[in-house]
Amino acid sequence: MTNPGKHLPAEQRRAATVDAVLALAARLNPGKITTAAIARQMNLTQGALFRHFPNKEAIWQAVMTWVAEQLLKRVEKAARQAPGPLAGLEAMFQAHISFVVSHPGIPRMLFNELQHPGDSAAKNLARKLVERYRQRLAQLIEEGQKAGEIAPEVEAGAAAVLFVGMIQGLVVQSLLAGRPEQMQDSAPAVFALFKRGIINPQ
Repeated sequence: MTNPGKHLPAEQRRAATVDAVLALAARLNPGKITTAAIARQMNLTQGALFRHFPNKEAIWQAVMTWVAEQLLKRVEKAARQAPGPLAGLEAMFQAHISFVVSHPGIPRMLFNELQHPGDSAAKNLARKLVERYRQRLAQLIEEGQKAGEIAPEVEAGAAAVLFVGMIQGLVVQSLLAGRPEQMQDSAPAVFALFKRGIINPQ
């Protein structure tokens, strides 16, 4: 029987490759994922895979591009739908945690990339993602200060760093425990502490 996956258009093939890499990264050491393993996961030959990607680095770059686009899209949607800036921060926090829980291979790939000295296309994309994310958080915090929801003395940049750090801490602990869903269990109490530290007491 012919496998319909072998005849996907280029854009769908790239999306399927991202899915395959994230599925492998969820259960394997990302540093040891080979193009042969990716091709097997997709029921393809390496030759078919290389018709869409010139090398492994290009595949990693495609994965990081997808991660950045999807994460920013989800947290931005969550913030827009919230009734105010402070609620928007909480919605972003929850959306981010849910995204990672749904794709446990993502943090494993990110941490693997960060271990390598020097720059790579994937690492540069990760760096840009974090910077854009912090900028959006700082903007939302400043909006909260103008609305009287967030204390005026809160330094927006520092609060944004703390916000990202909270998520990173939850991710690391979930990796150590081998339970991605642990993040969702701990997230409400962690955000409550953050909220207490920035809220306007008026």
